[in-house]
Amino acid sequence: MTGADDAERFARVRLLRSPHVGPVTYYQLLTRFGSATAALPALPDLAARGGGRYRLADAATITEEFAGVDKAGARLLFHDDADYPLTLLALDQPPPILCLRGNLALFDQPGVAMVGARNASAGAVRLARDFAAGLARRGFAVISGLARGIDAAAHHGALDASRGDGGTIAVIAGGIDVVYPPEHAALQDRIANEGLLVAEMPPGTEPLARHFPARNRIIAGLAAGTVVVEAAPKSGSLITARLAGEFGREVMAVPGSPLDARAQGCNQLIRDGAILVQSAADIAELVETFEGTARSRFRDSGVADFLGPEPEAPVSADTVDRVAALVGTAPVAVDELIRQSALFPGAVHDALLDLELAGRLVRHSGGRVSLL
Repeated sequence: MTGADDAERFARVRLLRSPHVGPVTYYQLLTRFGSATAALPALPDLAARGGGRYRLADAATITEEFAGVDKAGARLLFHDDADYPLTLLALDQPPPILCLRGNLALFDQPGVAMVGARNASAGAVRLARDFAAGLARRGFAVISGLARGIDAAAHHGALDASRGDGGTIAVIAGGIDVVYPPEHAALQDRIANEGLLVAEMPPGTEPLARHFPARNRIIAGLAAGTVVVEAAPKSGSLITARLAGEFGREVMAVPGSPLDARAQGCNQLIRDGAILVQSAADIAELVETFEGTARSRFRDSGVADFLGPEPEAPVSADTVDRVAALVGTAPVAVDELIRQSALFPGAVHDALLDLELAGRLVRHSGGRVSLL
């Protein structure tokens, strides 16, 4: 399906906001039923087969979400919309729905993520601004998370320098209408008007600790490469860099003094194989080809890569129990479940979906699952 009418868009948002429906389950349900409109009525029966009861997200709440998007002057972007960024579609689990304010044309520009310490040194802040300005002048979209310190410096530098195709994209952990941190209200509004503001959470959602890993994943996924300017050894910026490496994107770091704890994370990245960069030109050289286009190769879509084949018919409750018996509280790879169960892959994926909707299954990174 390419694009969706209003009823299907409403159903998709309701599906994604319903209990126990994450990106994997969302895409599996769309694949199996052909649309969210058809999938929604089937959820209670699927959950019952997995041994649980099910209640869909309240339709009135979804109506309020659409009203919140309109009130914020934003729009929803679905994974099969024509202007959904290919860089995200290349991920194994692209965000199904994004909420946006600003210039979507920035998705078409080569992107560089720039992240770092919130309590950054004055020198690192200046460096981040200069790097971002230099990249924006070259036509890059500078992507960051609107946090204090390096993030804010990167956004400011790109905004002040962008006079051509370049600019800045801010990915936030809360709703599109929620400002965090509070002192960045003017910056967030400026990005929404001159750059692009991206949120995955519904409007009105306050950013919580559990939302930031998903935000970091989008930052790394949008970019052809990630630059860490300054980071302590346990900084969240290193998570973004690790994700970039897992996605096959360039990972870059600015070296610093071994005597400064805020430089230790970057120095460790370089020891582990990240590329040392000292200028915007260094960064551009790594993420561009000689023709000036992005070096990274992005597939048309990664959505189908983790869904598994469709079962020929719905699995029985006995099959669900058989798969559940192989899953413990320790995460196990789905491929291993398929091997040990001797079932068709589609039947195993079908059974896991039923268990998840019943609230009995948890999905982990790396295609692993476990029982609660």
